[in-house]
Amino acid sequence: MKMSSESRSRSTPTRVQSRAYRPASEDLEFLAMDDLRPLRLQLELLKPEWYLRQEEIRSTIVVFGSARILPPDTARRQVLELERAVRGKPSDPQLQSKLARARKRQTYSRYYEEARRFSAFVSHRFQEIDRRDFVVVTGGGPGIMEAANRGAREADARSIGFNITLPHEQEPNPFVSPELSFQFRYFAIRKMHFLLRAKALVAFPGGYGTMDELFEVLTLIQTKKIAPMPVVLIGRDFWTRAIDFDFLVEDAVVDPDDIALFQIVDRADEAIQIVHDFYGGRPPE
Repeated sequence: MKMSSESRSRSTPTRVQSRAYRPASEDLEFLAMDDLRPLRLQLELLKPEWYLRQEEIRSTIVVFGSARILPPDTARRQVLELERAVRGKPSDPQLQSKLARARKRQTYSRYYEEARRFSAFVSHRFQEIDRRDFVVVTGGGPGIMEAANRGAREADARSIGFNITLPHEQEPNPFVSPELSFQFRYFAIRKMHFLLRAKALVAFPGGYGTMDELFEVLTLIQTKKIAPMPVVLIGRDFWTRAIDFDFLVEDAVVDPDDIALFQIVDRADEAIQIVHDFYGGRPPE
């Protein structure tokens, strides 16, 4: 039996508007399904790689560190505000606690300046002739990440930001080069991209995320999954207290030679010298 033209006109919109009718590449609900995770992983690996190749980024220096470390002026202002509040309520324990934490953040704000200085120097030194080597890459967020991207911007150089979706949304800091700003869903793929072009890692004081990335890199170098590279921890007081590397050696869970995989220093210029010496003053081939 033939369908009348009136029946066809009534049925067509329903068929066209159904989810099943959407092209797979345009169906975001379909792409978000658990069964499509392998495809999403592949796309998340491919997209940044394609853009980085278009920009001809050959090598990078990875900078890790806490998102909670503040610029010195911001940290100083918070301390002054809390000191005024405490003078008004000297017996308030919550204010006293906030002031103590603010003073600690002010102490750590020097690392913001060190990260900024390090990034500015290496960006100027190694991107002076060809701006595609030793490009600074960070997690794209605030704190130390912002400082490193900011240093590159102030050196009139480009830098990369590998942001990631989090429960509390993390916006890209304003100093990442827009054409090199990426957003990830999966930590695993983001970690791969951090290291695909990495020729050095510089880690400032930080929490779980910084520790996670640091130990992953050390493990990959230790097991020869990646080539040796300079790994520099900036902040001797922090790192020697946060991780007792000597204890790991003494208790035979780490070989003495593994301690030589990284160096601990206090200042940006020391880290710069280590990278400079490792590569003989030139970007790697």
